[in-house]
Amino acid sequence: MPNQTRVVSPGPRPETVLTATKEILAPPADWSLLLPGDPGLTRRVKAAGPSWTVQEKRGRKTFSQGVWAPQAQIAAAMKQLEVERSTESYAKRQAASAQRREKTQTEYVTTFRDAVFEFLAFAPIHAELAAQLADAVAAHATPVGSGTVARTKQIPVERRAEAAVIAWMRHQTTVYDEMKIARIKGERREVRRMLAEQSRQLLREYRAGFAVPPSKCELRKALAKKHV
Repeated sequence: MPNQTRVVSPGPRPETVLTATKEILAPPADWSLLLPGDPGLTRRVKAAGPSWTVQEKRGRKTFSQGVWAPQAQIAAAMKQLEVERSTESYAKRQAASAQRREKTQTEYVTTFRDAVFEFLAFAPIHAELAAQLADAVAAHATPVGSGTVARTKQIPVERRAEAAVIAWMRHQTTVYDEMKIARIKGERREVRRMLAEQSRQLLREYRAGFAVPPSKCELRKALAKKHV
């Protein structure tokens, strides 16, 4: 029913949706699809009346494909927001929010970088290398929207740091990106597990203080690649 708010998935044909009970529906003629990208507008449209929220699940993640709603409902919400966003008070709130986000991000990058350095725990002879590696991993893993493990809040920062180091090493110090991995269930996970153990073994050498000639140091080679 068009007057019923739903969460649906993309349908088998353009401009159709699939309900939780696998029913194929077409939106009413006077409805339009509001694409994702403006959370404030989406919230207004959904709060104003019936709508169909389109979500697509890919693996473990769910992605928004937009919201179907009456065109008049969308237009009214757009006009209301346009008026509000043209005010000086709105501009000041946005500037203050941006400053808070930047401060929070800066603090998190520092915290995460320190957690990476602590996880590395290299011997004093390799302290400079540990600092460079911590900087590189943090720079790669912490950008907002990067989708890396560093951005999750589901595990402690210490575990995020460990996972980020292993992921960075998988891509920078192994041949993982060039490997042809069979499409067999669990095969990619097993390859990652094997490479993770190789990376941990390499880290143990630096923690033990073994002398590693620069020409044979996989970590230095990887760090150098980022500056070429």
